[in-house]
Amino acid sequence: MSVPSFKSNQWILSLVFLGLFLGLTISGVPVARAEVKPALVIFPFIVEKIEDPARGAVCPICKGFRRSSEVLPGVAPRILTRELYEKMEALGIFTVLTLEKVEEGLSHWGRKRFEESLVSSSIQFGKEFKADFVLVGIIFRFEERIGSSLGIEKPASVAFDLHLFRMRDGKKVWDGGFDETQRPLSENLFQIGSFFRRKAKWLTAEELASVGMDEILKKLPEIQELEAKP
Repeated sequence: MSVPSFKSNQWILSLVFLGLFLGLTISGVPVARAEVKPALVIFPFIVEKIEDPARGAVCPICKGFRRSSEVLPGVAPRILTRELYEKMEALGIFTVLTLEKVEEGLSHWGRKRFEESLVSSSIQFGKEFKADFVLVGIIFRFEERIGSSLGIEKPASVAFDLHLFRMRDGKKVWDGGFDETQRPLSENLFQIGSFFRRKAKWLTAEELASVGMDEILKKLPEIQELEAKP
């Protein structure tokens, strides 16, 4: 059997490197390339200011109605903002700008100014950070349960909205909302699936918000659809 010559080996190696350069392996399978993910700015959750909680609240972005209650400006926004960052990063479809950079930018921008013209400020802020999308969250209700996971005097109750804007044209391309007061299974047997997704126990407001956010984000469209939406 003849031994391949040195020139033959050089020729074969040249083909291999050429194939790699063109994004191909010898077998014709595409070589994995680094995916460029769209950049996303997530703003800290905003508490919708409500004059009369008994009358409910209207979302300043989508104009949807929500049952409301007084929400303290500290704890609830931090909890929901942290949850949203963790879940969006876990999805892996965006490059998420760090919360520290967003907070720093907002401190220079001015939170009051930002909240007074929420949509236009969000879009302008996102463009300054060269983002492809911005995500705005608004809290309407965050009531903690009174009792334990086994029995309660009052259940947790949470309501919030998410709104996603595309920086290319400033259009809102997706939104989602969650509005729930946890109920016992005995009140609605048709909600047995929801009951078990809530771990078959009485949740804290943070746990209920986390479950609700998971349900909302499952409905988030693919990037291709967000990019192509008219």
